[in-house]
Amino acid sequence: QELAKKLTGPPGAGRMLAERLCAQCHAVGGGGSSPHAGAPPFRKLGRRLDLDMFEHQLRNFSSGHPDMPTFHFSRKDARALIAYLRSIEDR
Repeated sequence: QELAKKLTGPPGAGRMLAERLCAQCHAVGGGGSSPHAGAPPFRKLGRRLDLDMFEHQLRNFSSGHPDMPTFHFSRKDARALIAYLRSIEDR
């Protein structure tokens, strides 16, 4: 039941967003290397970013990196992605 909750709750929705929008460059799971050499694995983003503040950044996200597209996440999607990032966080 716990696994089902992770797959259908906010972390599950966040995982689907990460896989659809980000996996071509970033390692979006709990392990592995990013396909794009300069793209940080999602499990390590909490070391580089304040995830508590990241929701606001995701609402109108632009990294400034030329390979990185601009995203406009809804509040719900931003929260789901952050919940997913927290669930795979490498501590």
